[in-house]
Amino acid sequence: MVQIVQVFNNNSALVDIGDHRQAIVNGTGIAFNKHKGSEIDSRKVNKIFYLDTKESQQNLYFLIKDIPIDIVTTTYEIIDYGVKKYKYHVLDYAYITLSDHILGSYNRIVDGTYQEALIPDMHNEYPLEYRIAEHALEVINNNLGVEFPKSEVKSIALHFINAKGNGPEENGLKKDESQDINEIVNSILDKYGIKRIGSNSNYYDRFMIHLQYLAGRLDKPEDKKEISPSLEIEMKKSYPDSFEIASEMYDELQIRLDKSLGSNELIYFIIHIQRLIQEEVKS
Repeated sequence: MVQIVQVFNNNSALVDIGDHRQAIVNGTGIAFNKHKGSEIDSRKVNKIFYLDTKESQQNLYFLIKDIPIDIVTTTYEIIDYGVKKYKYHVLDYAYITLSDHILGSYNRIVDGTYQEALIPDMHNEYPLEYRIAEHALEVINNNLGVEFPKSEVKSIALHFINAKGNGPEENGLKKDESQDINEIVNSILDKYGIKRIGSNSNYYDRFMIHLQYLAGRLDKPEDKKEISPSLEIEMKKSYPDSFEIASEMYDELQIRLDKSLGSNELIYFIIHIQRLIQEEVKS
């Protein structure tokens, strides 16, 4: 017996599938005139997204407070595709950051304020993430009835690169190291007068989430795929101020934590800092 835990709209609901497990189900009219405790007609289920961990269930409740369910389920469909098609697992926070990104881009496209993100093209270094992102664009356009520009592939791929995990059981959090990382980074941000304000709050929060899970990646050298030196040189030329701040952060973390960070982390830092300070690209 599959019972509804929460109705999202006529076409989607959260259900209990037994053994303390939950899932999101989609289907035309699947939750019409239904309520908590109602059984669902399994014949109407078109898509099902399993919430296999406590963290994934908590993330869902966090998301549905602020993000439309159509965008949430689109995010789950995109990540589910990566897992099933390529066995590409991401850390749980990707559900939050990717949903937030899709919502922000959607709103800016609708109100005519969309601008292409100044993110370098890294498809040569990360072909798999770009394939997933290209499919994601099709899913977004189909599910949400919009036309996301092809440049969004770079932004979506970055979410997968940032949040790559080894498997569904991986959490990525190490409390003590995570606290040290936050202290180091915040001291450098303060030094350069970078604060969380209304205009950069989304970018600031995404950076903090990225840092929260950085501790869980420090001891995984097999995941530290090195980015080509030419890309680092290009980033230094294009974003000199962001490069300076990110490099100081990168070096200080390695010294204070006595651990090596892959060059990819430096690139992530540059991109996050560039978003925070909105540095214009230098030609």
